[in-house]
Amino acid sequence: MKRSVAFWLLVFLGATVALVFVLDRMFPGTLDDPDARMRLIYRIGWLALVGSSVLAFARANPRSALRYGAIWAVIFLVLTGAFAFKNDAAYIGQRFMGALSPTQGVAHDDGTLSFDAGPDGHFRIQAEVNGGRVTFMVDTGASDVVLAPNDARRIGIDPATLVFDQFAETANGTVSGAAIRLDSLVVGSIEMNQLPATVNGADMSESLLGMEFLNRLHGWRVENGVLTLVP
Repeated sequence: MKRSVAFWLLVFLGATVALVFVLDRMFPGTLDDPDARMRLIYRIGWLALVGSSVLAFARANPRSALRYGAIWAVIFLVLTGAFAFKNDAAYIGQRFMGALSPTQGVAHDDGTLSFDAGPDGHFRIQAEVNGGRVTFMVDTGASDVVLAPNDARRIGIDPATLVFDQFAETANGTVSGAAIRLDSLVVGSIEMNQLPATVNGADMSESLLGMEFLNRLHGWRVENGVLTLVP
C-alpha cells in the first residue's frame, strides 16, 4: 500500500520533534533561550519544506532520487570530514607548500615558524621588507641584516644616495656598507619595525639575515635540518 507524501511528512516531523525532545533531555537548558527556540523552529520549517520536496520527487522518480541521494550523501560526508579535520588539512597543506617552497616556511599552532634547509644546507627565508619581497639566506656569522644592492633597489632604496662608510672583513676581502633602517620586515607572523640593516657596497648573490634579526626573537633553534623561529 502506497503512502502519501503528507503521511511521510508527518512521520518526518514526528521524528524531528522526538529528536528535539531527546536532545533537550540530554542537554538541559539549551532551548531556554527564546532566540534558540526560534532558530530551531526556523530550521525545522526548512527541513520540512525540503523533506516534502524530496519525498515528492522520490515518488515520481525513484531511481533518480536514489542516485541523487547517494551523491548528496557523499557530498555531506566529504564536507563533514573537511570540517572535522580542517586543522589537520590546513597543516598538511602548509607542509606541502613548505616542501614545494622552503622559503615560505610552515606556521605552527604555537606561533613558531619552521624552515627546511635547502639542498646546500643553508636556510632561506622570504620576507616582506618595506612592502617588497626579499629572499634572505640566514647567516649566523653575519651581525647585521645585509641587503644586496639589487634587493635594496627592489624595495625602493637607491644605493647611489647612501654613504658607504662602514667596512667589514669577509672571505672575499674588505667590503663597504651603508647603514640604513628598514621601516618593516615581516616573516609570517613576525614583524619588526625600524630594524637596523646594511646595504652592501658590492654586488651579492643574495641578501643575508644575520644576528640583528635572530637576536630580536624570543628564540630560535636548528634541529635535524629544520630552523625554527620563536616570535
